[in-house]
Order: sequence, then C-alpha cells, then structure tokens
Amino acid sequence: MLTRILIDRLAVHANHGALPQERAVGADFFVSLTATIDADISALEDDNLAGTVSYAALCDSIRQEMLQPSNLLEHVAYRIGCRLLTEQPRIASLRLRIDKQMPPMGMLVDAVGVEIELSRGE
Repeated sequence: MLTRILIDRLAVHANHGALPQERAVGADFFVSLTATIDADISALEDDNLAGTVSYAALCDSIRQEMLQPSNLLEHVAYRIGCRLLTEQPRIASLRLRIDKQMPPMGMLVDAVGVEIELSRGE
C-alpha cells in the first residue's frame, strides 16, 4: 500500500557553502523529506516496523550526509536522496528540501534552499 513518510525540518548544524567562512563557521539547516513507500500490510494491520521504513533511520542517514561539507546544497540533496534510495528499498520516490538559515548574502533573508525529487530507477 502506498504510504508517505514525512520528516519536517530536521535541524542540523553543518558546514556547506562556497565561501571559506561558511565552511569554517557553518550554519543551521533544516531538512524536510516526503518519501513515498510501498508499505507492507503487516505495518498497517499488525503494527510491524519491518513492513515500513523507520523515520529514525531516515533521520540518521540524512544527518550523516549533512555533516559532510559541500559547496552546493544541490550536491548535498542529491547525495542524501541517492543514499536513502539505496538504503531503503521500500522507497519508491522522494522529495527532499534543504533550507539554509540566514545565509551570508549581504541582504536580509530568512532562508534559501533547494528541493529535489528522485524516483527509483532514475
């Protein structure tokens, strides 16, 4: 049965960015995920975790990838998406968003970010 697993604004402090100060000081990021999965009926009827995807495991994988510095958020998002599709065979597709809080751009903006969508087999 198609089911969506949602993670809303997982907070991670990380060192992404093209500027040296971004890599040295880091910034606060929020990662949101919608993963469409093929849940087994055992998860729905029998309360069996083996029939679904653990959101705790998803959060752990996201956090691990976020802690690896990159110049571009696009690269980080793609890395995370590919890892989740590899580690979690029940995921059919996903939408992932990364927001960077208070980016050093010389103008006031709450956040900037990227959003990607990946499907199994792409």
